Amino acid sequence: MPNNVSATGKKSAWRAEAWSLYAPGGGGQRKYLNHAERQRALAAMAQLEPDQALFALTLAWSGARITEVLSLTPASFQTEAGIVAIRTLKRCKHSMREVPLPPFLMAALDRHFGLVRMQRNPETAFRRLWPWSRVTGWRLIKRVMRRCDIVGRSACPRGLRHSVGVHTLQTGVPLNITQRWLGHARISTTAIYADASGPEERAFAERFWRSSNNKTEAL
Repeated sequence: MPNNVSATGKKSAWRAEAWSLYAPGGGGQRKYLNHAERQRALAAMAQLEPDQALFALTLAWSGARITEVLSLTPASFQTEAGIVAIRTLKRCKHSMREVPLPPFLMAALDRHFGLVRMQRNPETAFRRLWPWSRVTGWRLIKRVMRRCDIVGRSACPRGLRHSVGVHTLQTGVPLNITQRWLGHARISTTAIYADASGPEERAFAERFWRSSNNKTEAL
């Protein structure tokens, strides 16, 4: 019985940490990039070699996991619609989700890889764009973070994914849309991104203030 209780306790503790935006303990380190950090990271990514830059930017704008981006092929993209179809790899049953990408990024991907041309050829349509290992992708993002002086729990690919969750909600994207973009099976998982504090929490408040159109005169 004690062993079972211990195992249950450990599992509960792991879930509590996994479903939180902050590391446990007194430090309370953020697991997501705040707005300023995200902007620095995006700027640094744009300075990389084209293959690396496009991988990092696709990761940062889609909110996908490294293995999901590494699985992308020319056939994954709808260039005119500006959408990438991502296979959700974390669930027991793989499923597809469609995520919009910024026009500048879709244009750069098509220009660099020739997506439309490669889609017409059965031999290239399903060839991976980035034939790298997960470790290679991870190291690339860590290098970007070091260049930006971003440290701590957020300085990793998962920090980018969490930042998409936080910032989409801050800018008014409905919770269920963010859930779909990130490929979460349960909306309760997506809801953790509403738990941001500090400057991020103030951004939520400012959005509320603007939407309320408060014209009350100062007292």
